[in-house]
Amino acid sequence: MKAKIKITLKRGVLDPQGKAIEGALASLSFTGVDNVRQGKYIELEIDETDKTKAKAKVDAMCQKLLANTVIENYEVDLV
Repeated sequence: MKAKIKITLKRGVLDPQGKAIEGALASLSFTGVDNVRQGKYIELEIDETDKTKAKAKVDAMCQKLLANTVIENYEVDLV
């Protein structure tokens, strides 16, 4: 089973990398772009056929390593 994980900063957490991207886009003449936020995307294969068990396993991975849950949210899509 494949897990697709999207990790983003929580609302209210400053995103200096997003601001840098926003500034770079403006310097390249891309106008009308505001509030850029960046994140992470992770895909991994899991040896699990039960979707509930796979979700629990990926949640544990995110809680322990992949996401900093103090400042980041994560979403898991299993396919």
